[in-house]
Parts: sequence; structure tokens; C-alpha cells
Amino acid sequence: MGLLLTTFLAHLADESASYTPHDAARLGTVGLDLVTATLAHFLEREGDIPSDSRQRVLYMRITSFIERHLGDTALTAGEIAAAHHISVRSLHRLFQQNGVTVRFWIRGRRLERCRRDLADPLKRHMPIQATATRWGYPQADVFSRAFRSHTGMSPREFRDGP
Repeated sequence: MGLLLTTFLAHLADESASYTPHDAARLGTVGLDLVTATLAHFLEREGDIPSDSRQRVLYMRITSFIERHLGDTALTAGEIAAAHHISVRSLHRLFQQNGVTVRFWIRGRRLERCRRDLADPLKRHMPIQATATRWGYPQADVFSRAFRSHTGMSPREFRDGP
């Protein structure tokens, strides 16, 4: 829990200029939930945390887990649920409450990582397929279709730029 809180706060500080006032209010709630959960964890009082706070913290823990395992092509809802001691159905319900499916969230994060790496001038030497494989797309045709759907252009067109 402490690592999750630390990572959240560090990312919050690094990206603070990009948040809107609406984002700040929501992030404040998430931050407070994480502090509460971290303290409750260390005081062994997790049962005293309000249900909605527990749900938000669980969602953050799960999305953090997914981020750490994005390159794993075997990452499934079952594996994610098992790692967090919840049912697959509960996992899907949790993501649904946040307006997205598990698969869609994973796909979006993977494609965003690919997009970021393809735009990075320091990684131009890496083959496009190596980047795709790194982020969970071992099949070139599947990656190319997904990337085009996500960005409106092929990975090569994106990398080469205007």
C-alpha cells in the first residue's frame, strides 16, 4: 500500500500542471482514499474503511498491477482477479463502475505505451515490432490494426510523423 501511495503522489507531483480543477477534486479524493487505506493497512483496521473508499483503492491497486504487467501477453482478467483475491465477475463490475471494461482499459494502456515509445526520438532505432511486443502485441498484424484504430494511422506513419 505504501508503494502505491508513493507512486501516486510522485506521479501527481510530476504531472500537476496538466490537471484541471475537476481533475484536482477527483485526484484529491483518490489521494485521501489511498492515505486512509495505507494507514488502515498498517494499523490492521482495513474493515473500518468506508466501502466506496475501499472500492476506489482496489481499482487503483488493480490498475497499478496491470500497468506493471502490460507487456505480459498472458495477462487475463482471471489472472488479475486472482492476484487481488476477487472473482472475475467482481473485477468486471469494478471496471464497469469506472466506465470501462478490463479488456478495453488494458488495450488502451498498451496502445498508449506503444504510441509514447514510437514518438520517442531516443527509441527510433528500435524496430516497431519490438516496441509492440514489449507492450503485449507479439503479432504484427494485430498490433497494426489496433494501433490504426486507436490513432487513425499506421505505426510507421505515426513514427515517421508529418
